Amino acid sequence: MTALTAASLRDACLELNGAEETFPFGPETSVFKVGGRMFALSALDARPLSVSLKCDPGLAVSLRGSYPEITGGWHLNKRHWNSVRLDGSVPERLVREMIEDSYDLVVAKLPRAIQLRLDWPGAARPAGS
Repeated sequence: MTALTAASLRDACLELNGAEETFPFGPETSVFKVGGRMFALSALDARPLSVSLKCDPGLAVSLRGSYPEITGGWHLNKRHWNSVRLDGSVPERLVREMIEDSYDLVVAKLPRAIQLRLDWPGAARPAGS
C-alpha cells in the first residue's frame, strides 16, 4: 500500500465543498474547516505524516482496535477524534472515507442555512427524519 502524501491529504480535505485551510496554531499546522468548524488537523511537514479527524465514538473505538496506526486524537477529545499515522498501513480509501465522515459530522452540526449553501445532501432531509 502507498502512503498518502501531504499534498494528497491537503487535496482530499480541500476538495470537499466549502472546505478551507487555516493556520490558527501557527504556520506548521494546517487546520481544515467547513463553516468555521474544524474537521481535520495535520502538521503537513511532520514525519511521519498524520492527521486528526472527527469520528463517531463507536466507530472511533472500532478503528483503533483494527489499526495500530489509528489512536485517540492527540490533544483532542479522544471520544470524538482519532489521529491516523499515514505510513501506508491504513488503506488510502479508508483514510479518505474517514476525512469525508469527519466533514459530514461537522456539517451535520452547522446551521441548516449553511448546510444548504454547501449543497450538503443531509440538508435536504425533512425535519424530524
